[in-house]
Amino acid sequence: MPCKKLSIVCKLAKADMQLLRQLEFAFRTVAASLWDVSRFAQRSGYSDVELEQVARELLCGLGASRVATELRVEWNSRLKTAAGRADYGQKLIWLNPRLFEHPIEIDRTLRHELAHLLAQFRAGRRRILPHGVEWQQACGDLGIRGEKRCHSLPFPAKRLARRYLYRCPNCQRDFPRVHRIKRTVACLACCRAHNGGVFNARFRLRLVK
Repeated sequence: MPCKKLSIVCKLAKADMQLLRQLEFAFRTVAASLWDVSRFAQRSGYSDVELEQVARELLCGLGASRVATELRVEWNSRLKTAAGRADYGQKLIWLNPRLFEHPIEIDRTLRHELAHLLAQFRAGRRRILPHGVEWQQACGDLGIRGEKRCHSLPFPAKRLARRYLYRCPNCQRDFPRVHRIKRTVACLACCRAHNGGVFNARFRLRLVK
């Protein structure tokens, strides 16, 4: 009887070891797969067809099919601190390849950037704040209500000295900038509050330092 019990225990232990090896192999395979995709995505301009399809379906479901037909989603290794970036003019979303280290954040980042395009599409030619009420509404419609404007992922921080300080002559709000502003820019909040969102030279930003 003891011999039979010992034999059963040995068989169970052997089965457990085989299962453990299978799991280890599976995890190694998944990790290797993610690494291969991540290395491929390091090439700037690598389009992600699957994410494009997801994004297009989301946009079409919200009545923005015109944007959906032109949309491109690309992995861009030039992004360092930002998780993603959106360009409405080009109908383009860039994603940081470092997101492969945090795969659960890929979908949320895609929707975050997609909200920028959706918000501007709805606004038409009217200027809107990057993370204003229009963007917040778009986030809610895309299933990420309460989304924050900045991510909390452990990407390397890049801090540049803001050497120029501009100020609105009306509300006295300061606008620190890394580079000198080369075109005429006005305080958007004041233009919206006092001129229907249309540019007015009264609110033109002035260099104070």
